[in-house]
Amino acid sequence: MTSTLPIDDQRAGETVMPPRDAVQVEAVTQFLATHQDQARLTAPDGTSAPIPAEIFDVLVSAASAMAKGAAVTVAPVSMRLTTSQAAEMLGVSRPTLVRLLEDGEIPYDRPRRHRVLRLDDVLAFRKKRRAEQRALLAEATRQAVADGLYEDSADDYPQALAGGEVFG
Repeated sequence: MTSTLPIDDQRAGETVMPPRDAVQVEAVTQFLATHQDQARLTAPDGTSAPIPAEIFDVLVSAASAMAKGAAVTVAPVSMRLTTSQAAEMLGVSRPTLVRLLEDGEIPYDRPRRHRVLRLDDVLAFRKKRRAEQRALLAEATRQAVADGLYEDSADDYPQALAGGEVFG
């Protein structure tokens, strides 16, 4: 199926603020929550088309975020990022990101003077890094349990904080 609507590349990745009418946003959010299975888009002339699940999920996420007062940005996955944009997305400094790039952790292109990253590569790295962090935390917790560090009770903490060591 081809789109009859023009693609507006100027708006790709644009951040949209939530509407000022919170009641309207909440009404849309509730409507979406109760009409998941039979969602359709209807035009003013009465013609309609089913909304694919993937698009419906984006719509639900956007409405939910706006209901909480958050702005929303929807960006195509093939979008290309600068190193500054990618660093911000990953929550690291630009020099740290450059080090990751030079270490081969994240693929990038250098069409001219500046590095360019694909959004899907940055998202894949973020997902991998979060999984590694969860695994490290799980291992640290497992080791703490094995070392008997979770045998103390919450009642022991006030005494320990007051200076009377009870742990061990």
